[in-house]
Amino acid sequence: MSGVEVVSFGCRLNTYEAEVMKREAGAAGLGEDGRKAILINSCAVTAEAVRQARQAVRRARRENPDARIVVTGCAAQTDGASFADMAEVDAVLGNEDKLKAASYRALPDFGVSAQEKILVNDIMSVTETAGHMVDAIEGRARAIVQIQNGCDHRCTFCIIPYGRGNSRSVPMGAAVDQIRRLVSNGYREVVLSGVDMTSWGADLPGAPKLGILVQSILRHVPDLERLRLSSIDSVEADEALVEAVASERRVMPHLHLSLQAGDDMILKRMKRRHSRDDSIRFCEDMRRARPDIVYGADLIAGFPTETEAMFDNTLKLVAECGLTHLHVFPFSPREGTPAARMPQVDRAVAKARAARLRTAGDHAVRAHLKSRLGTRQRVLVEREGLGRAEDFTFVKLNFGLPGEVVDAIITGVDETRLVGAPIQAAAA
Repeated sequence: MSGVEVVSFGCRLNTYEAEVMKREAGAAGLGEDGRKAILINSCAVTAEAVRQARQAVRRARRENPDARIVVTGCAAQTDGASFADMAEVDAVLGNEDKLKAASYRALPDFGVSAQEKILVNDIMSVTETAGHMVDAIEGRARAIVQIQNGCDHRCTFCIIPYGRGNSRSVPMGAAVDQIRRLVSNGYREVVLSGVDMTSWGADLPGAPKLGILVQSILRHVPDLERLRLSSIDSVEADEALVEAVASERRVMPHLHLSLQAGDDMILKRMKRRHSRDDSIRFCEDMRRARPDIVYGADLIAGFPTETEAMFDNTLKLVAECGLTHLHVFPFSPREGTPAARMPQVDRAVAKARAARLRTAGDHAVRAHLKSRLGTRQRVLVEREGLGRAEDFTFVKLNFGLPGEVVDAIITGVDETRLVGAPIQAAAA
């Protein structure tokens, strides 16, 4: 039972960093003394995410009474003391510290005080992000590549800049080399990931834009079959990025947009950088340029001061932008953020509004699935019996091996998934 186990919560960036953590902890000799090490890689985006991390810590201790338990990630960075106070926790590592073997060599032994458990640096003092090389992402048919970390914006609801620090970009050459390495190891699809990905390049010489990086990847890694973008801020999408999505078939026709709301006053109080009309215009323009594009979006229900009319503007945005894959969150006040000090919407009202948004999302997904009946789709098989189409829709399959890209004809709909059959079988 010795070795290193990483339990990750939250974003794709944490998934990518989990591979780096496992490698660095192993290089430090963690787990080689016969005592298992469990690294809880936490998320802080909502209070629920923090609660889940605490729950995972307690479960890990119950199931592994002799293990060394280390908590890291954004919740550890922003509230390390509360995790250090947990009797189940042996050490707390910050987001920068978790990626270094030296941090694991410096872990304290049994019997230290709560304060001595904490190895968390000042994340705001970190000015660079290394292009950590990984050979694979365990359990994933698609590879995730970090190109950026941190955020220079200060949305009033968001705690993440205090967990991740200011924006730092991975140099273009390092990102291209990492993708080339993953493709040579058999990955057919790569997902670019970051905290505020459309800010990539602002801190690099010449301040290149994300679109330049995307075009460089496509040019210098010709064997890459599928390039996918994770969440972007549509108002910061540069011309080269729009051109790449519109004209390059290897860029997947799916964009996940950080919209958050559809009411201008709420957007202003969130300190967002776009208006309602900006969101609608971007979606319309991109759909004209790439008709097969499908949108996902993050939306918050029940933000402080939100009236029913304001919420209705967000609800209408689902249809007006043509959104399909929704990530909906009832507002969760995070201590230390300006929004936590604003007049709060009743929690039950926020949850009810979130449910209404999810219902709208369910209707959008069903309409999208029906529109794909009879079409031919290129599907990346993620695990036995299930894959993802280019537009990120789940496809149920009875053929293909994990990691393969297969051609399927869509013969039916199964709840929130398409049902695909081999082209030859459908023709017969």
